Amino acid sequence: MSAPRIALRRAGALAALTTASVLLAAGAASAHVTVHPESYAKGATDGVLTFRVPNEEDHAYTSKVQVFLPTDHPVLGVLVHPEDGWTAKVTTTKLKTPVKTDDGTITEAASEITFTGGRITPGQYEDFDVAFGQLPEDTGRLVFKTLQTYSDGKVVRWIEQPASGDDEPENPAPALKLTADDASPAAATAEAASTTTTKASDSTARGLGVAGLVVGVLGLAAAVFALLRNRSSARS
Repeated sequence: MSAPRIALRRAGALAALTTASVLLAAGAASAHVTVHPESYAKGATDGVLTFRVPNEEDHAYTSKVQVFLPTDHPVLGVLVHPEDGWTAKVTTTKLKTPVKTDDGTITEAASEITFTGGRITPGQYEDFDVAFGQLPEDTGRLVFKTLQTYSDGKVVRWIEQPASGDDEPENPAPALKLTADDASPAAATAEAASTTTTKASDSTARGLGVAGLVVGVLGLAAAVFALLRNRSSARS
C-alpha cells in the first residue's frame, strides 16, 4: 500500500476517533441523577420537584430508585405522583426538632421515597414527580442522596458532594439550591420556568458546540485528503 493511502487512512481514523470522543463526552455530562428545577425560594409552598433518573448501563435496566430526603431540614407535606408501571413507597421519620407551621407543629416528615416495579431501559430516563407542601427556610441547599439499582444487581450510589472549590464528583447527589427570593408559589413557578428555559438554551449551545467540533474534524480530514491527493498527482 502506498504512503499517501496509509496517511489518508490514518487521518480518517483520527477524525472518526475524535468525533466519537466528543460525542461520548457530551453524553456522559448529562448522565447523572438530577433534581429539577435547580432552585426554589426558601420556604416555598405547594411546588413540585422532579427527579430525573437516566439509565447508564448498556445491558441492564433500572429496577429500583431510592431518594433520601434530609430530615435536619425537612421537606413538609410530601406527595408522590403515580408513574406508569412504578409503585412508590414513602417512609416517614420522627423529627428531632419539630417544625412549627401556620397549620400546627409537624413532628414527622418524609425521609425516603422508594420507586419499584417499573423499568428504565438503556438509552432512556424516567422523571419522578414529588409534590411538597413547604420547603425549609433555614438552609440554602438541600441534598437528596439517591440509590439506583439495576436488574443485574449493580447499585449506583448518587451520594457524593463536592468540597468547596472542587470539581463535580463522579457520583454527585442531586441538590436543590434555596434562594432568598419571594417564596410565593407564583415566584417559585416563574423561577422553575426560567430554569427550564436556561437548561434548554444550554443544551442547544452544547449541541452546536459538538456539531462545530465535528465539522472542524471532518474539514481537517478533507484538507489532509486533498493535500495527499495533490502530492500523489505531482509525483505521477
